[in-house]
Amino acid sequence: MSVGYSPKTLAEAQEALGKRPVKVAGATDLLVIDHATGREHAAVLNVLGIAELQGIQVDDSGLNMGAASTFTQIRRSAGVVRHAPLLASAAATIGAAQIQNRATIGGNIANASPAGDSLPALLALNARIVIAGPRGRRVVPYDSFHTGYRTTLLEVDELIARVIVPLPSPTVQIFRKVGTRAAQAISKVVVAISGNRAGGSGLKDVRVAMGSIAAVPTRLLEVEALIQSEPLSAGLADRAAALVEKVITPIDDIRSTAEYRRHVAGQVVRRALLVLLEAPTE
Repeated sequence: MSVGYSPKTLAEAQEALGKRPVKVAGATDLLVIDHATGREHAAVLNVLGIAELQGIQVDDSGLNMGAASTFTQIRRSAGVVRHAPLLASAAATIGAAQIQNRATIGGNIANASPAGDSLPALLALNARIVIAGPRGRRVVPYDSFHTGYRTTLLEVDELIARVIVPLPSPTVQIFRKVGTRAAQAISKVVVAISGNRAGGSGLKDVRVAMGSIAAVPTRLLEVEALIQSEPLSAGLADRAAALVEKVITPIDDIRSTAEYRRHVAGQVVRRALLVLLEAPTE
């Protein structure tokens, strides 16, 4: 039988974390795995009641989201819709309504699945992660948070407290997920693109992030450099697609093949650039 802890504050959580419990929020992954494998845990820490992990607001730090914010709360937040629409779009693709009502952004990050739908969105938005532990708080750039397949910088006695998107956020934001169906599907490829108009049909500050194409969510730096090297055109979109296929290293697995992922990832970027080419500029 497991011992359960449901702290109301981070201070109470720190005391329980000394016993090294499994940390859970919505438990949308934990319960599935435990049911399938019969796995048990000596202790479980429920983070949903911790006050410091709640709430979504815009403040001096930026768009500041509690790690226990559910994806339903995120997709319905006026602040998220205004400043981080690609994150709102990602939230709308996660499972179905029942999952979105339980799953949290902190859980999606800490779970560290390469197929996590919100992760490329956070990379594209240059997010920061606020981590709380017995040694105090630390803020880390999200693009350094993942250290390998399902591994992160998070220590066993630490929790993700907040997720911050700096403002002003990019004016160009695009999110695309490719899966077997429109809902209840683990992604085959996830693409998030952000940037700003550079005058005319050019882009600057481009960030291209992908999931399900490597062991960790990944930025495509070479593709970013190409996209912002010249004005948008059909030819640039074609070359960007070819470069995507060249630089990513997906694998074959039960959901898809590496060949399919390479082709689809390239075409998603190509189509996104063509849409931006036709879109009116300010």
